[in-house]
Amino acid sequence: MSSADFGSNPDNFCYRHPERQSFVLCQRCLRTICPECQTQMPVGVICPECLREQQANVAPVTRMPRRSPGRSAVRALATDSRPLMTYGLVALTSLVYLITLIPGFGATVEWWLAFNSGFLFPDVAFQPWRLLTVTLVHASIWHVALNMLALWALGRSLEPLLGRLRFLALYLLSALGGSVLVALLAPGTWVVGASGAVWGLLGAMFVIGRHLGANVTAIAVLLGLNLVITFLPGSGISWQAHIGGGLVGALVGFIFARTRAQRQQRTQLWLLIAVAVGLCALLVIPVVVYR
Repeated sequence: MSSADFGSNPDNFCYRHPERQSFVLCQRCLRTICPECQTQMPVGVICPECLREQQANVAPVTRMPRRSPGRSAVRALATDSRPLMTYGLVALTSLVYLITLIPGFGATVEWWLAFNSGFLFPDVAFQPWRLLTVTLVHASIWHVALNMLALWALGRSLEPLLGRLRFLALYLLSALGGSVLVALLAPGTWVVGASGAVWGLLGAMFVIGRHLGANVTAIAVLLGLNLVITFLPGSGISWQAHIGGGLVGALVGFIFARTRAQRQQRTQLWLLIAVAVGLCALLVIPVVVYR
């Protein structure tokens, strides 16, 4: 889709704010809505009109029900439009890093979470959780600070656009993609950090931005600069994790861009499952080749 085609299609803009591009549909009326017009519900986001209609159709209560703090908290969480998944990932990763600083205990935590393809051999030490927990441990304060800053910046844009569960799926699949490419091209290498997942967010943002007809020049420059830094001699950066995460993130972003309609939600889910299964299938290669 060209930028001209995108700009001439009103379905690609918020129906209440025609000047705002958006990627999210109301789950009830399927009209395009921008982040300001979205209300998060358990089944997805809905527009202000559908929200008012839903509230108006609620049957009146004839007696005063007993307040349930738990139910109120769930309702408040469902209608909160903040990028809570992003904040949660940043908080969890930062907490784990602080734990790894505890003398006599932190090293053990880091040992059990860091990734090395040697832990994929079932008859040696099969610990597959490391494929994802690698995102929780970092080599230094600067390492975790830069990754969390990037996650915070990218997540604040992507999570409202995709929704919390899609954003989490993108993050985890990108992290898995980074670990898989490390296992394929750098077997036996120890890897730590969320860089692969962050690169996945960058890749997805680039693809989705292109689909929406947005100006993605800044993202392309950022990707290029990071790529140059990744391959600098003596950088100590796992380029395999970066490239693997970026490629998988771009693929997931393409899936989201092509299956945005409500009728395509099941197809989208199965495609994401297929990506995860395909990545796990690739892990058979290092187990067979590098034994």
